[in-house]
Parts: sequence; C-alpha cells; structure tokens
Amino acid sequence: MIFKAKLLAGVAIFGVSATFAVAQDVTELKPVVIQGAGNSAADGASEATGPVKGYVAKKSTAGSKTDTPINEIPQSVSVVGRQELDDRAVVNKVDEALRYTAGVATQTFGTDPDTDWFYIRGFDAGQSGIYLDGLNLFSYGFGNFQIDPFMLERVDVLKGPASVLYGGANAGGIIDMIRKRPTDDPLYYTEIGINSNGNAFTGFDVSDKVGSSDTMTYRLTGKIAGGDGYTDYTHDLRGFVMPQLTISPDDTTSLTVWAYAGGLDQVHTGNGFLPYEGTVVDRPGIGKISRRFFPGEPDLDTGRYDQQMIGYEFEHEFEGGWKYSSNARYGHLDKYEYLVYPSLYASQTELQRLNFEGDTGVNTLAWDNRIENTFDLGATEHKVMVGVDYRLYRIDNVQNSVFGAGFPAQPYNGNLDVLNPIYGQPQPTPGALYSEDVTMNQLGVYAQDQIHFGDGWLATLNGRYDYVNTDFTDRLDATKSFDKSDGAWSGRAGLAYEFDNGLTPYVSAATFFNPLVGRGGHGPLKPEEGEQYEAGIKYEPTFMDASFTASVFHINKRNNSVSIPVAPWTDQLGEVESKGFELEAKVNIDDNWKLLGAFAATDVTVTQNDPNPSLIGKTPYVVPDYTASMWVDYTVTNGPLEGLSLGAGVRHKGRSWADEANTLRVPESTVFDAAIRYEKENWTASLNVANLFDKEYVEACRTNGACGYGDARTFTFKLAKKW
Repeated sequence: MIFKAKLLAGVAIFGVSATFAVAQDVTELKPVVIQGAGNSAADGASEATGPVKGYVAKKSTAGSKTDTPINEIPQSVSVVGRQELDDRAVVNKVDEALRYTAGVATQTFGTDPDTDWFYIRGFDAGQSGIYLDGLNLFSYGFGNFQIDPFMLERVDVLKGPASVLYGGANAGGIIDMIRKRPTDDPLYYTEIGINSNGNAFTGFDVSDKVGSSDTMTYRLTGKIAGGDGYTDYTHDLRGFVMPQLTISPDDTTSLTVWAYAGGLDQVHTGNGFLPYEGTVVDRPGIGKISRRFFPGEPDLDTGRYDQQMIGYEFEHEFEGGWKYSSNARYGHLDKYEYLVYPSLYASQTELQRLNFEGDTGVNTLAWDNRIENTFDLGATEHKVMVGVDYRLYRIDNVQNSVFGAGFPAQPYNGNLDVLNPIYGQPQPTPGALYSEDVTMNQLGVYAQDQIHFGDGWLATLNGRYDYVNTDFTDRLDATKSFDKSDGAWSGRAGLAYEFDNGLTPYVSAATFFNPLVGRGGHGPLKPEEGEQYEAGIKYEPTFMDASFTASVFHINKRNNSVSIPVAPWTDQLGEVESKGFELEAKVNIDDNWKLLGAFAATDVTVTQNDPNPSLIGKTPYVVPDYTASMWVDYTVTNGPLEGLSLGAGVRHKGRSWADEANTLRVPESTVFDAAIRYEKENWTASLNVANLFDKEYVEACRTNGACGYGDARTFTFKLAKKW
C-alpha cells in the first residue's frame, strides 16, 4: 500500500507595545474605512462577524457561537480582518492570511495551490479544523473544499479544543472563515492585479438595495485568476462567484440566502515532495535542487475541481429577549488528480517517481440551530444558549498508484535527473490503491451559560453530547468495510475577572471528542479524545485601540495516529501532549500607525507509542519549536503625500524535525515582507513583496522524502477602485 501524495505531502513585540502604552498624548481614533467590505460593523452582520476596524477585532463568534467580546472567551482567539488581508496582499490562499498569527503554522509543505495547510498548537487542522461561517468543512483524502480569501470578511482562529461547541474538531483549534455579507450602504468595488510569476487576477464586489426596497439587500462577489506559478511548467486557472440576498422585514427578523460556485484547473506545483538531501542539506554532485525544478510530467499532469455550495442564515428575536438562530449549508465537490511525483534517489542525481490518480466526489450538509437569552437570576446575570446541530459528510474516494513510473526500459528508466530532466517518458497505468464509499453522520446537542457575578467575575460553562455513525465501504476488500457508532460528552469551564482598566485574566479546562474517517492496521479509527488546560491574560487598554493576549496551555490527545514500523499504514496506539505559550498584539495606534505582532513556543511530545516505544519523548515532524512575527503599517494622513502607506513585516520560524526519530533537523528561517500603497479619490494602487530578500529555505519536511521549499520572492501589484 502506498500513501497518497497529499498525506506525504515574541517577547520583543510586547516590549514595543509597552512603549506605545506610555505615549504622552492619546489621540482618539477616527473610524477606519474597510476597503471593499462595507462601512461599519453593522453592515449586514453583527460586530462579531462583520468588518474589523483596522487590525483590532473586539468580538467573535468562534469561541461561543454568540456575539461575544473576545476578552470574555476563556480561550485564546485571533482575528484577521479584511483590512489586514488587503494590507498584506492575501490574494491566492487562506493559509497566507495566518502567517502572522500566534500558534499557527501555515503552508507547511510550501506552495500547494489546491490545499490550505494549517497546524494549530502543533496539530494538523486540515481534516476537522476548517470552518466556514461556523459550519464545519470536513475533509478526508482529497475531499477538501477550498475557499478564496477574496470572498471573506475575516478569519477567526479559536485555539485549543472546540468540540464542546462544534462537535468533532481539531484538538489544537479551529479556523473559522467568515464570508462577506450584504451591506446596509451601497458598495461597489473592483480590483485587478498580477504577480511577478505572471499570475493575474481580477475581482468584483457589489452590494446594494434591491431596487427601491427597504427590506431586501443583495451582494454579488466574484473573482477569476490564473497564470504561471514559480516552479517550472506550473500554471492554474481558478475562479468563483457568490450571490447573496438578505431579507429583513423588521428589526427582529433577518434571512440571508446565498450560493457559491467555484473551480480550479491546474498543473500541480513541483514543490512539496522533494528529498531532505538536496533541499535542507546539500547532496554531493547536486548541491541544492532548484526551487523551480518540476519533478513530474507536465504534459500529463492534471488537477481540477468543481465545487458548489448553497446556504442560509436566519435570525428572529421574540418578545422576552429570546433569540432563535439557524444556519445551514450544502456543498458538493468533484475533484480529479493525475500527477507523477518524486520519491527518494535512485542514483546520485536521479529521483524515483510515482504515478498517482485520484477521483473524488463529496456531498456534505451542515445545519445548526440555537436559542439564546440574557436574564438576571439573583445577583448573577446569565447569557444562556442551547442548540442542536447536524452534519453529514459523504465521500466517494478512488485512488490509484504505481511505484517506479516508467519501469526499467530503454532508453529511459522512469527516473528523473534533477540536473538534466528529460520529460515525456512512457508511464504505466496506476493500479488500484483505494476505492471507498464513506458516510459519516454526526448529531450533537449543546448548552452554554456565561455568568457575570460579583462585580467583574465571569464564569463560562459548556456541555455537549455527540453521536456519530460512520458507514465505511471498501470496494477492494469487503473484510475492511465497517459500520460503527460512537458517542461522547465534552465540556468546558472557564473563569475570568474583568478589571476596569481592560485587563482580564482567565483560566479554563476543556475536554474534546473528534471522530475521524478511515481505518488503521487494527481496524476503524477511533475518535481522538483528550483535554486542555489554559490560562492567560487578555488586555484591551482603555486609552488606546488595542488587544493583547498572553496564554499558556497544555493539551493531552489520546488515540493519536502513529506510524507502524516496516508497515505502510498508521494506527492509533499513541498519545501526544502539546504545551507552550503564546503572545499576540494587535494595535491601531492612531490614524497613521497600525501594528501586529506574535510569538509562540510549542513543545509537542509523544507520550505513548505502542508500536514503536523508541519514539516516546520525541517530537512529531513538521511542528516548529517556536514562531515569531511582526508587521508595522504607516499611512500618511495629511500633506502632499496624503494617501501613501508603507508596510513592513518579518516572519521567523524555529527549527522542526523531518523524521519521527528526531535525527534530521529542518533549520530555522527568517523572511521579510514589504508593502507600499497609494490611495486617492477611491483609487488604490498597491505593491507587496513577499520574501523581500529572496530567502531560500525549507518550510517543513514530512519524512526525509517530503520536503517543501518556502515561496521565492514574489511581487504582487494591485489596482482597486470603489465608488
């Protein structure tokens, strides 16, 4: 059996913030206009899902499912708003948005145009940690939906277990992508741009009343992009369109219906699955493999998907303060992959290769209903929420593969010389690897009580029960088929104290339950289970528009998937703990300056591994031991240069391991980014540079045969107009 390619595939910041805190005069911030995203937090959405003022978000739904101030959520929460996305030129993929977020490692295998990669607090969030508007976008195999950042208003990250709110969820945290919504005020926006690889894009975003109606507003958002990538032969064409309609007959009722259709057609990037020797370290006779090297077959390589979604959001407030909310989304995905990708060396300069083919169909449904109210009970104030949610995920997963593409044959043997690649070699027909039909149904009931008492104390109590059924049909081997059900309770308890000066220390404990799809060497995969303990301080100063968070955490995860020695599969006979601390600052200093900074130290350790006890005490590959970042943005607000903005950032990633035995290191790296913008009369021209000094580095390795380079220096120019 061969795994599919996708599976192979601080402190100084807060010192700077403290310096700002002793500024002599405090200037009241003026409202910041959010480019291309509506004009206020009230436009078509609550403050918890609407536009973020500058870089500082004050509310989120990610940690509570209700409009809750971030300092009242008993876990660490980070928010990247639309202005930050635009300032940093997040154009292509959502994983680019979280490069400056504490505790999140992104793009861990380098550039991968059809997949967003996220690790939160040391755990891969790709399968069960991705959400859109609070509804899970589950993934298995190649059955992953991909969202374009242009359709988003903000990206919220809840760190730590979230299953008490959302059911199955990644132990390290979740990423909740919040789409743009219809606005109360007219919005007309368009943009066009191109990067230094020759990949161009254009998008439009329009919102207004429907005719002369006072109760209906619409929004239509779309984009098309395409061109070359930075590796040889790589190119893509992608796009989406998203219409929405909001009907609000009165102040107590709102219904939004929306639809989405998107697609991608690509020749895969050549990066991501290269050997350790030749990328991280030199290989004799080669040195380093070029970042532009394409290891596949450009004339055969195919990657395409078509995905559609339709959904609604409904809210109604009853007399007595009760509020009912309901949202649902149906999604469909068709995805096809054919590629030749490299393995380890066959000779001094030649790579062995594999043929891979994947044909995937997915249907998914997510539905969430809840009621909430706020009332006094004695000397306490309660904000109570009760809900029920359901999700269905069905995948038809077919994968074919063959090792040694080309087979020994004259004049070629199927291998590829990294110094003198010869393409067009004859390829064998891939043999059957997987043929599965999997259906997962999950039903959960949950409750939450946020209790204010004692002139500053806040207690948060959550409870949830989930029932999940998985029907797994293996069409290649009926003995591996199964139908199983699981159920479990999860809970969270948090306690905080809100000082009048904006300081909120907190502690929390949470358990989690995360069902998985698939099977290991001993049978069906069991749900992951465990707990997290977290403590921290959140600070929103009364004298400036800023948000600071410092947190420490300890996560224990059981039923962790581990590799089986001399066997090409994984099993669940292990436990892992993740512990560390995180610092994050987001500051709108005044009309001119904005700042964000982050630092995270993460220690992930294997505490049990029955198949291979020698790995106990080791750190899983990919996860960096620490990350740090800072971004500063300055805008000229008067004088002859009014409208000019300058931005600069630095991202540092610590060391990680390339193998389970912890014998191969991926070194640390530091990358600089820069930006310049000019805005006048609703026109904006911007130029962003990622990896300003063209640092050549490896993002991470998953074994010694799957290493990925970080992006080369990339210039992105954009011209935008709003009216």
